[in-house]
Amino acid sequence: MIDIEGVSKSFATKAGGLVTALDAVSLRILDKEFFTLLGPSGCGKTTLLRLIAGFEAPTSGAIRIGDLDAAALPPQGRPVNTVFQNYALFPHMTVAENVAFGLEMLKVPRPEIDSRVREALALVKLESFALRSPRQLSGGQQQRVALARALAPRPKVLLLDEPLSALDLKLRKEMQSELKRLQRETGITFVLVTHDQEEALAMSDRIAVMSAGHVLQVGEPREIYDNPANRFVADFIGESNLLPGALLGRSPEMMISVRPERISIVPAANDNRGRARGRIESVTFLGLDTLYEVELVGNVRLRSRQRETLPALAAGEMVVVDWPDDVERHFAT
Repeated sequence: MIDIEGVSKSFATKAGGLVTALDAVSLRILDKEFFTLLGPSGCGKTTLLRLIAGFEAPTSGAIRIGDLDAAALPPQGRPVNTVFQNYALFPHMTVAENVAFGLEMLKVPRPEIDSRVREALALVKLESFALRSPRQLSGGQQQRVALARALAPRPKVLLLDEPLSALDLKLRKEMQSELKRLQRETGITFVLVTHDQEEALAMSDRIAVMSAGHVLQVGEPREIYDNPANRFVADFIGESNLLPGALLGRSPEMMISVRPERISIVPAANDNRGRARGRIESVTFLGLDTLYEVELVGNVRLRSRQRETLPALAAGEMVVVDWPDDVERHFAT
């Protein structure tokens, strides 16, 4: 659905220099998939979304949407729609009028507008709110109206720029499920921008992890979580212990990455096997799991996330730490 080939984008600074937001980025986003651009603030993910939407032009490289060369198309001529972080609803219009606005700009006949508005509101489960104003809605309901407005013109691609960041945690989790449901039901290609790793893992068919204007890894959520391509991805996606080490027979120092849930701990009095001994420094109850911080010899700290199948351990206890060989990932320092 979207081919991004060697796209770079630079912006002029007030001092007369240039700052590079994207550096020769290439991606292929498939038809009907939920694709996420994930990375920290300033990594270039929103710039890339704006290039797809046509709000910015690339400094170099090419973007194709379906069979169309995006460079030849203004934003309103592209088969895409965008849902923004701030919803951008018109306060003087009703919910139905907000949803109808884009269709009116496209000069869709009135009977079809009414039909599409009803269809879009049904998709987001807001049929009974058609005559309300945005100020009468909760944040989650306003987000649904913004989604309905973007879906009503039936775009081939829906671009979502941090759409859930203004919602509280419970509502954000609910909307994650709703977005995934909408994507499946409509068959539209969704491209999400977020800095929230859990959000990306929960919703995406594939994820592109970005940093400093580059794409570091593209893959399915489990692939990226279990097999990070480098130290940045291992540290950014979920939690990871990064421990100093070396591969046998090789001289360069390495960083060993192990997920906290892969690390087992047992009281030192019960078992002297394992990789290392240490002292529990803190215990944090997380509901289903408990997070243990353990200090090993040499002032190395690691975190172990445990389901409570073992007797609860307390801060100050000596423990033996272990993990399977096949869950280690090695990165150059």
